[in-house]
Amino acid sequence: MTNIATNATDKKVVLAYSGGLDTSFCVPYLLEQGYEVTTVFVDSGGITLEEKEAIEAKAYKLGAVKHIEVNITNQLWEQVIIPLIQSGQWYQNQYPLLCSDRYLIVESCLKICDQLGTKNFAHGCTGMGNDQVRFDLSVQSLGDYNIISPIREIQKMTAHVRDYEIQFLHERGHEVEQKVSLYSINTNLLGATISGSEIDQWQQPGSESYVLTNAPENSIFKPCAITLEFNQGILTAINDQPFDNNHSVESQIQKLNHIVGKYGVGRGIYTGDTTIGIKGRIVFEAPALHVIHLAHTALEQAVLSKSQNRFKSLIGQKWSELVYEGLFYEPLKNDLEAFLYSSQNMVSGVVTINLTSGQAQAVSVCSENILIDSNSVYAQSASWNIEEAVGFIKLFGKSSVMAANRLSNSIARKP
Repeated sequence: MTNIATNATDKKVVLAYSGGLDTSFCVPYLLEQGYEVTTVFVDSGGITLEEKEAIEAKAYKLGAVKHIEVNITNQLWEQVIIPLIQSGQWYQNQYPLLCSDRYLIVESCLKICDQLGTKNFAHGCTGMGNDQVRFDLSVQSLGDYNIISPIREIQKMTAHVRDYEIQFLHERGHEVEQKVSLYSINTNLLGATISGSEIDQWQQPGSESYVLTNAPENSIFKPCAITLEFNQGILTAINDQPFDNNHSVESQIQKLNHIVGKYGVGRGIYTGDTTIGIKGRIVFEAPALHVIHLAHTALEQAVLSKSQNRFKSLIGQKWSELVYEGLFYEPLKNDLEAFLYSSQNMVSGVVTINLTSGQAQAVSVCSENILIDSNSVYAQSASWNIEEAVGFIKLFGKSSVMAANRLSNSIARKP
């Protein structure tokens, strides 16, 4: 894989295009390199019709010979969100993998490459971040294509990439929105990620950096309850509205984002280890994902065995690491998903979530599969007698008690 086309006669290129600063720069840059640019906007949710129309108009104004739009929300739901919820683990216990649509974006763009008969695929990733890993490894895993990365190319010339891009566009008569110069905002069905400006400087994010949630302190809405229904670990209905042709996954999740976001729930600041080895910091908002995860976890804790709940977290943690770090096509990921799928056989039921200002809480779980002993209620009644309880305690802690006593005696013997 190289940054230039190996076939000199192949001057077509497919650009993964979001309409943001980086990919907007890529269009005229590639044109000046002699390419015919086809922009592909992959709709992974979280964007309005008016915004998509503006993205298309901008692509043509920048010089694209063709603009194509592809919707992947159903694939994102099935291939990412379902296993993510079933894993029960955010990356480093913080970040809900809002970056995971990148893999499906690459898949969609490479299909367009095949249709147009070109091996040239371009993206707007920088050489500083994690997305370049996700994009490049996906391309390399899916076939023999040429990777063209204009932003990494200009990084060889300047350390002030964003300033260079803005000046480049201005000099060619293209406008740059002021907010684009401050923040990099990515939205999809899972939520939104925001970086740049004071966020990158490890300072308190400005209020304008949040796009999906109200500030909790400004939420004046009355408490409300929402119900989430699961069938074998898959969310199938919200507030008794099933996912079907009349209530699509995308419309239901966006509606849930709006409801939960009003209460200031689902926002966070991720600070942790990036794939490329440095510390990273982003603002993220995932209102719907937050409450779905909360409800699914409450249901799992009620219906899975103690051993399942304990071991499953290890599987989920590894799954989230693979997806975060760009290894979406690693065979181990499929193996882990087979376990996650098997673990969900009994995860069916309805969970009620109460929303208040800045807080969501799972307040009830209704399922035929809750592991309840009808003769036993914790700290109230039991199907065993006192002697059995005392004997269990003695045997359960026998090894630890002996070790503790030995350590205590050893310390006492020291002068």
